[in-house]
Amino acid sequence: MNQKRDKQKRRKRIPFYGLLIAFALCISCNRHTKQADENEVEKDTIRGTYQYGICIDSLEVTEYLIKNGENPASILARLGFSPAMADSINRASGEILDPTRIRAGMSYYTFCTRDSLPEIKYIAFAKNLTDFAIIDLTKEHVTAYPFNKLVTTRRRYLEATLSSSLWNEIKGMGADPLLAIKLSDVFAWQIDFFDVKEGDSFQVIYHEEFIEDSIPLNISSVEGAIFTHIGKRYIAIPFVQDSVTEFFDEEGNSLRKAFLKAPMDFFRITSRFTNSRFHPVLKRYRAHHGVDYAAPVGTPVKTIGDGTVIAKGYQGGGAGNFLKIQHNTAYATTYMHLSRFKKGLRIGSRVQQGEVVGYVGSTGLSTGPHLDFRVYKHGKAINPLHMEAPPSKPVSPELMDSFRIVKQRVLLELDSLSKNKEHF
Repeated sequence: MNQKRDKQKRRKRIPFYGLLIAFALCISCNRHTKQADENEVEKDTIRGTYQYGICIDSLEVTEYLIKNGENPASILARLGFSPAMADSINRASGEILDPTRIRAGMSYYTFCTRDSLPEIKYIAFAKNLTDFAIIDLTKEHVTAYPFNKLVTTRRRYLEATLSSSLWNEIKGMGADPLLAIKLSDVFAWQIDFFDVKEGDSFQVIYHEEFIEDSIPLNISSVEGAIFTHIGKRYIAIPFVQDSVTEFFDEEGNSLRKAFLKAPMDFFRITSRFTNSRFHPVLKRYRAHHGVDYAAPVGTPVKTIGDGTVIAKGYQGGGAGNFLKIQHNTAYATTYMHLSRFKKGLRIGSRVQQGEVVGYVGSTGLSTGPHLDFRVYKHGKAINPLHMEAPPSKPVSPELMDSFRIVKQRVLLELDSLSKNKEHF
């Protein structure tokens, strides 16, 4: 009898336990649903619109350009910050934002709330196209941190036969015309790019950098090139030797010689080396033992080789502002009619090949802005356009096997891309 009652009690408790289990399952289900909803909200937040690493879904972003004479202190005052707050911002950002590098024309951005009385939550100062200093005003204490836009690199290819200047040809194909500068740097010792001819041609593999995979930033490197000039084929193979990447020809000889072909980039020759030239100011014939390059005032002038400044000064009735550089026991060069010299340059200063030493002007006996460039060998003026220079160090014998592998890979890639016309 007692056993029968116990069985009946157990049967009555089963529905109750079932309700408890169902209730627990319901709570668990709700908890999982709530967590899933929260995850979706979090995902939606991550999917928000970001600028310089800041979610701007609820913020208004305004860009400003720094004006002449402005500095961080004056900018913060103009934005309405108290002197005490401006001081806190300057102290917080001191390690990532150098006030001395702030220049007119650079951008900065404010991130404000969308209220009737907007409040600045962040300030972003552009240091260059990719690097920014972020001021965070959302916390109790001001903080600052760097933000760097993602830079990606693409391997690209271009070839063309010239019908105009190298710069115009590359620009006309829709590529970055700065590639012309890179190519002229590679072949600076073999080709006078002031004198490229119609029908000259080139092939080049290069790396181009992009900001956030879409905005062109820079031509970062040339990865192999062939330039045909007046029927002669010049090959450039990049190869690392002594921890430095240089360009070599097919035999492993360095393309880099003791002197550059020209002291400037891409400006026309208006007068060549001659023993009898009609002088436009003096109105009579006399020798012109140099080459005149026409260019706008302020165009950088580079030394064609390593050397020491042996003369610097002003000659009112002739050279104007001029520099003379001794390169070795045989060669010296002179740069005349400069508007100004490189800051800090003085007699005795050592200069390196390609270093800017001055800027084009029209000082002295001159009818317009140009550079009068002269070369002397053992004290005698020679034609700069006909000057020969010894090559730099070739590929070392112990590295020749490695160089041949690199050369074969580069030439095969150039040939394959040319056949398939796989332009950038």
